[in-house]
Amino acid sequence: MRLLGTYGNRMGWLVLAILFFLILLPLAAVIIQVLLPGVFFGQWNTGDLSLLLDVFTRPLWLASLKNSLYLGVGTTVFATALGCALAIVRSRWSFQTARLLDLAVWVLLITPSFILAQGWVMFAAADGLANAWLGWTWITSLVFSPEGLVVVMSLSKFPLAYLAIASALEWKVDRLGEAARLCGSSLWTVWRTVELPLLLPAICSGALLVFMDTIGDFGLPASIAAVFRFPTLPYSIYSALYTSPIRFDMAGVLSFYLVLLIVAAMSIQFYVMRKARFDVLSFRATRQERKTTKRGSMWLNIGCISFLLVVIGIPFGANLLMSISDTSSMDQGLQGLTLRHYEELFANGEALLDGLLHSLGIAATAGIIGLIVGFFVAYVLTYSPFKYRRAVDVISLVSLAVPGVVLGIGYIFVWNQRWLEPIGLLLYGTPWILALASVAGAIPIITRVIVGAMAKVPGQLLAAAQMQGASFVQRVRWILLPLIRGALVAAGLSAFGSSVFDLAATSILFPPDFMTLPVFINKAFEDLKFAYAAASTLMGGGLVVLIIVIVELLFQPKKWKAGRDHA
Repeated sequence: MRLLGTYGNRMGWLVLAILFFLILLPLAAVIIQVLLPGVFFGQWNTGDLSLLLDVFTRPLWLASLKNSLYLGVGTTVFATALGCALAIVRSRWSFQTARLLDLAVWVLLITPSFILAQGWVMFAAADGLANAWLGWTWITSLVFSPEGLVVVMSLSKFPLAYLAIASALEWKVDRLGEAARLCGSSLWTVWRTVELPLLLPAICSGALLVFMDTIGDFGLPASIAAVFRFPTLPYSIYSALYTSPIRFDMAGVLSFYLVLLIVAAMSIQFYVMRKARFDVLSFRATRQERKTTKRGSMWLNIGCISFLLVVIGIPFGANLLMSISDTSSMDQGLQGLTLRHYEELFANGEALLDGLLHSLGIAATAGIIGLIVGFFVAYVLTYSPFKYRRAVDVISLVSLAVPGVVLGIGYIFVWNQRWLEPIGLLLYGTPWILALASVAGAIPIITRVIVGAMAKVPGQLLAAAQMQGASFVQRVRWILLPLIRGALVAAGLSAFGSSVFDLAATSILFPPDFMTLPVFINKAFEDLKFAYAAASTLMGGGLVVLIIVIVELLFQPKKWKAGRDHA
């Protein structure tokens, strides 16, 4: 492994520098703007730190902070509880629709929140599908309330907790529960005092992911704002940048509190995790065996189908039905179905096509550059003795925790400097700033996927090739890349798909004459053109999925052939 050290250290410093410019510098710029307002625009003023306290006196600022806290804490509690319950049921019982539940979890995980939120709005609005088709007038007041938003958000975010807890339930060690039973404990007592505490690390990890994803979510507030005023920190930050005059002070202060909330959540998790050890797996550990009962399986299937009809059927079904419904006569039911919204989409397809092509170009750039950067980050984390490897790992995850709105503001501060223009690096107002922001957002996804694949390739294999005279490029080309090819394709496509529908960063950074697909869809939705927005969503999303499938067929034909043969 020492033979890999020289390249690993050089690569470590290079990776650290790239991550600094992509992630740390924009994030630091947001904090600096609060302390030294105007410093990025040539004004050396000392910040009035009392401005940080104004969040408790200015109505909009305070409402945004309270709403974000309420939504974040409420969603964390309910989504984690829901994810935990579903994971326990999935790991202990076998039923026919379990695969559908797993598929739904991944669909919800990769679907942008603004698309899910738009589906709920189309379903529950006063003139939406539930009211017009089913006569459920009560659904509007139920969904468009703080409590209703917590429920909607929980139904979208529970997959984060589900996956974290389900992975911890894969293995079981019966000796601890058996010892408790021998001492007279009931099944409930065993679960409450033995099994549940052992799940604490997974529950904390899932809860942290839910909280961070909820507190920084921009898509749901942006969609809900069309019919229900519920300001949150990300949406108020966005509003501060698109009012006249631009409120950089407001954006900086609210971004500071948004980052502070995320840091506080991570600190709480670290505190809980270091209080005890949880490494109970031993050679006696066995895989969880799922029980099968005919009567129980029937009720589990009914419950699972009912649940999927709500979490998948409502948001996606509402988008589909709204796209083929005549909005002028919603109460006609099936007789009001029409394709005129798609006809309008094709008749005025230039705007959609431009937005789609721009988003595809940005996503492709982010996927390629992010794949290169992510590969080197994963290499450093897996094979390098670089002494700041832990720092590389933490920084590579920061952009996953920091909301895209905050990162977007940082990019404005960093890349909107006059002195950058003579050297051709004035990126603000150009598509390149969108590409950089997309790369920063894609790095955590790419890195996690590639690290998992590299962990299976022993470093001794690369070291042996180096002893035979193979250069670094030759080792990577002929040994490492062929062994992790599938992971590279998966990582690149994951980054590509997530970048296409990145609403938060693109809403802040897109140039006026450079419309992107998510901004195009969201603007149509804000103009209350629900059916047109739904048709645009399905058309654009379908094309993106088709592109992903084609790329998979080109680069991994054996995977598809194996799946077809297995079927």
